[in-house]
Amino acid sequence: MPNVSAQGWMLAFLPVLIWGGLLLLPWRPWSTRERLEADAEAVQAADLSEITVLIPARNEAETIGATLAALQAQGDGLQVVVVDDQSTDATASIAAAYPHTRVVSGQPLPDGWAGKLWALEQGKSQVHTAMTLLLDADIQLQPGLLPALLAFKRREGRQFVSLMADLRRTSFWDRLLLPAFVYYFKLLYPFALSNSRTRHVAAAAGGCVLLDTEVLRRIGAFASLRGALIDDCTLARQVKDAGYRTWLGLSRGVVSLRPYGSLASIHDMVVRSAFTQLGYSTWLLLAVTAIFVVAYAGPFVSLNSSARPWALIAWAAMILSYLPILRYYRMSPFWALLLPLSAAFYLGMTWSSAIRYWRGIRSRWKGRAYSS
Repeated sequence: MPNVSAQGWMLAFLPVLIWGGLLLLPWRPWSTRERLEADAEAVQAADLSEITVLIPARNEAETIGATLAALQAQGDGLQVVVVDDQSTDATASIAAAYPHTRVVSGQPLPDGWAGKLWALEQGKSQVHTAMTLLLDADIQLQPGLLPALLAFKRREGRQFVSLMADLRRTSFWDRLLLPAFVYYFKLLYPFALSNSRTRHVAAAAGGCVLLDTEVLRRIGAFASLRGALIDDCTLARQVKDAGYRTWLGLSRGVVSLRPYGSLASIHDMVVRSAFTQLGYSTWLLLAVTAIFVVAYAGPFVSLNSSARPWALIAWAAMILSYLPILRYYRMSPFWALLLPLSAAFYLGMTWSSAIRYWRGIRSRWKGRAYSS
């Protein structure tokens, strides 16, 4: 077994500091303790007359029916507003067929607005209830999820609660990359810190957000964040800065109906906001690259040297940090062995996002391009 230079020992020991330090952080960003599941028994007694659901929809004919049907099964009194954002398919006619559902025809997108936020801004005038549920058109709520979310909001005294959707995993690429997407999101925005009173971290999952309508009005609704591409975290930041309490958790009762299936589709989803999350900072991009190389490649480089014990410790800590997410989504723990491969793809997609930005495109989604 070859000896190792001082630089080699450092390369072996730094991953231990990274992964061991991650496991020891008091706010436990790797854990899944922040969660809320559906309560099917609560549906029969659920009075949801205080809630209006606001759904922005652009060419969602394949999913909007399932989304609205699931809402009908949540409880009594629920009002739904669908903003048809210039769809070219049957989205509007499908939505109009459901009871207690109003369809608003969206106007052309003005300069400086992100499409989803412009749709929500047009729909907010139709909300006359104490609470608003912001729901993506491809999100299906399992029976009892909304009553459980409402009860949790009241019990915890929060003005803003959101749940991260369970992303569909139907292919190798889905299983390799989508749980890792949640894992990295939790590392970037630790739920425990976001849910605390500190204003340094604010995060949300925009697919399912229940908040007080008055709070939405007081922060300037969607006009105050009209150009934001990471609109959910920006909205949570606005709510927190105004002195209100937020909460973010995982849920298997909030199901994404959007099929990914291929590396290309996941790439498009990640690339639209990856460089935005780094604040379009080249220095942060280089720092993230260096951390990923050291954290994931360091243990491999050191395996065939006298520093192997450190490499194995780092490898074990890495796997342990990923197992809670795999367990929560009921996946085999063997996927943890492929975390370095997932990391390589995510680093590549982040660079792809940066290159797109440098070429003049800040983001591209739903047939719309937002310039740098």
